[in-house]
Amino acid sequence: MDQTGTLSANDIQALEGQLVALEKSRGSQVVVLMVPTTAPEDIAAYANRVGNQWKIGRRDVGDGVLVVVAKNDRKMRIEVAKSLEGAIPDIAAARIIDGAMKPRFQQGDFAGGLGAAITQIGARIAGEALPAPAETPSPTAGGSSHGLFDWTDFAIFLFFGVMVAGPLARSLLGAALGGLAVGGGVGALAFVFTSSLLLSVGAGVIALLYTWLFGGSSGPISLGHGGGGSGGWSSGSSGGFSSSSDSGGFSSGSGGDFGGGGASGDW
Repeated sequence: MDQTGTLSANDIQALEGQLVALEKSRGSQVVVLMVPTTAPEDIAAYANRVGNQWKIGRRDVGDGVLVVVAKNDRKMRIEVAKSLEGAIPDIAAARIIDGAMKPRFQQGDFAGGLGAAITQIGARIAGEALPAPAETPSPTAGGSSHGLFDWTDFAIFLFFGVMVAGPLARSLLGAALGGLAVGGGVGALAFVFTSSLLLSVGAGVIALLYTWLFGGSSGPISLGHGGGGSGGWSSGSSGGFSSSSDSGGFSSGSGGDFGGGGASGDW
């Protein structure tokens, strides 16, 4: 997720391809998050809370890695869940930062630095004895009439699409019209991909309500200190959104268990 507008569409597609391939082959989940700043938090504390509250990694395995880049701060962090601290000890995370990320970031090549870091992280995870990833259901077990539709990926795509489009639509059109525009767009897109009127209406209504209720902030994704234990998405003190639900916000999710392992650096 790039909240800074640094990466091109092709860059994002290439990096997502790496992350998806890693998760499918090894089961471990690596998440990349670019934000303008983590202020007022230190990047290490910020990354630890994001990893735990988003519950990155598999349930009962906790094999998640979070790569945070705070562009305006010129700082980066590789946060490693406890189950992967043997595969990616602090010194290894520091070497990835210094050898793969820092030189490329200094040249303005953020996509190249992130891609190289993901490659090295994946190589280290590949050498770790972890449970095999869950088998992917056969194409005929569900999905579209062509047997190729991935419901989970589509749901995640819509979820993060609304996160980005909601605040933008509100700022351009106002709360009422912005919500209607996002809801209508999501509903139409869902119908194109699913051919289900019921699902399309449901997706559109959810997007509409989300934009009306939570689409008013436009800052970077950050974790707020307040909110109690009500779960869901809440507005943080510095804008953006924070996940505190028990299920996590990603396809494998429900992992977490980040104990502060990893390394930070700058460029």
